[in-house]
Amino acid sequence: VNLVESGGGLVQAGGSLRLSCAASTVRFSINAIGWYRQAPGKERELVARVRKDRTPDYADSVKGRFTISRVKDTVYLQMNSLKIEDTAVYYCYCLGGIPGGNDYDYWGQGTQVTVSS
Repeated sequence: VNLVESGGGLVQAGGSLRLSCAASTVRFSINAIGWYRQAPGKERELVARVRKDRTPDYADSVKGRFTISRVKDTVYLQMNSLKIEDTAVYYCYCLGGIPGGNDYDYWGQGTQVTVSS
C-alpha cells in the first residue's frame, strides 16, 4: 500500500493545520490508520489513529486539540491550538493486509510540521 501525505508546514503557536493521508489500496484491508510523529532527539509516538470499527485513539497530549477522521481510504488530522511542542515530522501509518492474511505496518514518507512562537 502506498501512503501519500500532504498538509504539513509552518504555523504560529495557536494556529491550525490539516494533514491528509491517502492510502492507495487494492485488495487490502485497513485495520487501523493514523498518524505518528517524531521530534528531534525523541522516539516516534502515536498521535492519533482510527481503528477498523472507526473508533479513534488520541495521545493525551493532543486530546481536545486534534481531531482525526477517515473518509474511505483517506485519513485527516485536523490540528488546532498548535503548540511549539507539536513540532515534529508527522508520519502516516497504516496497519493492514490482504483479507484473510497477516497484517503489516506501512509508513508514509513523513511531513514536517513546525510551530513557531
